[in-house]
Amino acid sequence: MAEAGGAPLAGLRVIDAATLAAGPMVATMLGEFGAEVIKVEQPGVGDPLRTWGELKDGIGLFWKSMSRNKQCVTLDLRGADGQELFHRLLDLSDVVVVNNRPSALAEWGLDYESLHRAHPRLVVLHVSGYGAGGPKSDRPGFGTLAEAMSGFAQVTGQPDGPPTLPPFFLADGVAAQSATAAVMMALYHRDVHGAGGQLIDVNLIEPLARLIETSTLAYSHLGKIPGRVGNLLPASAPRNAYRTSDGKWLAVSSASPNIALRVFRAIDRPELVADPEYADPVKRQARALEVDWLVADWVAGRTLEEAMAVFERAEVAAAPVYDARQLLADEHLRARGTFPQVEDPDLGPMTVQAPVARMSESPGRVDHLGRALGADNDAVYGGLLGLDAERLTGLRATGVI
Repeated sequence: MAEAGGAPLAGLRVIDAATLAAGPMVATMLGEFGAEVIKVEQPGVGDPLRTWGELKDGIGLFWKSMSRNKQCVTLDLRGADGQELFHRLLDLSDVVVVNNRPSALAEWGLDYESLHRAHPRLVVLHVSGYGAGGPKSDRPGFGTLAEAMSGFAQVTGQPDGPPTLPPFFLADGVAAQSATAAVMMALYHRDVHGAGGQLIDVNLIEPLARLIETSTLAYSHLGKIPGRVGNLLPASAPRNAYRTSDGKWLAVSSASPNIALRVFRAIDRPELVADPEYADPVKRQARALEVDWLVADWVAGRTLEEAMAVFERAEVAAAPVYDARQLLADEHLRARGTFPQVEDPDLGPMTVQAPVARMSESPGRVDHLGRALGADNDAVYGGLLGLDAERLTGLRATGVI
């Protein structure tokens, strides 16, 4: 049992043998709450995430944050020597994360059936583009394809514009959240109910499709195929991003029916509160464009500061549209410590985002950021596995590590 105030996942060992975003993100979240995470990368090249996105001094900034708290080792899984070392690591581990295509895992003897026979208590998380059990299982898949196939791109963007893809790892991030929860459920099943390990099969399409299930529900039951409506959401009118007189933007949401009535009062249209055509949330859907125009016209006549002051007094659900600079400067997030500075030996002090979940008795933490390729080879292979210096030298010479 973990000590009170200690890391909740202390004693859990995770092997992160995945690349890019979804799989490694799962290991990152587990590592933030105390799991020992060993990041396994191909010798010489490493995870492509190392050079993805913005670089500073040739080092990927996203890599640094994503690989927080991980020990970094190199290992060539394509040969027998590398596979033997990998199995030795798995002997001492609770969870392994992979995202190779099924055919590659089978070729290396690292498919789930082989792993389960050798390590019956191991939880195997396989994150892939399409998942197992269908004709696309062995195709290479990335988040962009999932954002297209899930229906997300189809409903995102302006009505007269093209389908819109997000400029960040959306599908990977959503899949990682689902997969992290699944890992914890599998561990609970194993450790509390006395079961063995199991396979967790998560693809990049289904978690995102689950978030926009309203589209498939509307088609399945009503024959409707929702299209792009920009920022509008008729069921939550008014709902949009509105431009202020000083060229800035704010967003308004009326997900709660009472919020819409507050908006009407705030924009000096109290008569609409008593009009069922506007006050009733179902009837208001037919007037969503008109309501949107009324709010846009009112906001356009005021600066961001003026409009937000009125909305805050009226308890309207509104917020400014931030860029990165404004996000980091927000007084509320600063008070919560959302973006701490972490000292890094390569790049100096780095501002990164703290663990998202705030746990009162066993909080997550960032001990260090992503390390150099193979930085922990000696500690893991020499310390954990007990290999001597001569064996390590031989493994380096043959390219196994």
